[in-house]
Amino acid sequence: MPAYIISDITVRDAEAFQIYRTRAAASIAQYGGRYLVRGGPIEQLEGDWSPRAIVIVEFPDLERARAWYRSPEYALALEVRDRALSRNLILVDGVSQEG
Repeated sequence: MPAYIISDITVRDAEAFQIYRTRAAASIAQYGGRYLVRGGPIEQLEGDWSPRAIVIVEFPDLERARAWYRSPEYALALEVRDRALSRNLILVDGVSQEG
């Protein structure tokens, strides 16, 4: 069953963000992940949530998503994360396509 990393980000430093983004993308691909949403326009329909940029990454399952998040490859991106951006990040389990 697929799993999703959902991130609501605010860029702090554009140069550091590009480094983070490049490193994160390489590590995501290495762990079988793929971007479904990577920024773009946001239309607020209800509530008070006003994100600046949303990123959604799909992984084959929760185990692969967790392995990516804890990986040495992603740790390289985390080295610049705090300078690059602030964010809220969640992991959610997807819905089975069977049935």
